[in-house]
Amino acid sequence: MALTFPLRLASSLLACVVLTIFMGPALGSRHQFLEQSAPLRKPNATDEFLVGHNQARSLVHVGPLNWSQKLAAEVSRLVRYQRDNKSCNFADLSSSTFGANQAIGGLDMTPRQAIDLWASQKQFYNHANNTCAPGHDCNVYTQVVWKKTLEVGCAQARCVKKGATLTICFYFPPGNVIGEKPY
Repeated sequence: MALTFPLRLASSLLACVVLTIFMGPALGSRHQFLEQSAPLRKPNATDEFLVGHNQARSLVHVGPLNWSQKLAAEVSRLVRYQRDNKSCNFADLSSSTFGANQAIGGLDMTPRQAIDLWASQKQFYNHANNTCAPGHDCNVYTQVVWKKTLEVGCAQARCVKKGATLTICFYFPPGNVIGEKPY
């Protein structure tokens, strides 16, 4: 009887080792299959635009923006026009009824990189007196975080000949109202 307990323990351990050796690859491949069948979803452009905007807004305690298909359709037509007819130069938005931001970057510029570029101007913005350091454009930042703005729509166009990507976002209601602080 004293010998049966260690013998049972040893045979149980041996069975576990045998199962691990022979079944391990099968269990591992099943695990790999599960990982491959449910990969992390790569964010699409809409997600990248919204997340970037809303993270910048949350840093100053401003509510999130909603995606506007209407604004996205408008800005998509504009960005394609700029690519096809204006060599990817910035659009003249002086008569636009929307707020707007524009960025030009390398061919691989992502939506998030464009938003980060605009949000980086925060370091030059003085909220206390609503001013911007000389030589900087804080209007791109203040439009991103404008409290009264509720919707955004954005688009990008790759300009292969110029080696650049043009990004434009429209905002509604527009921000950067003279005499008002963004938040």
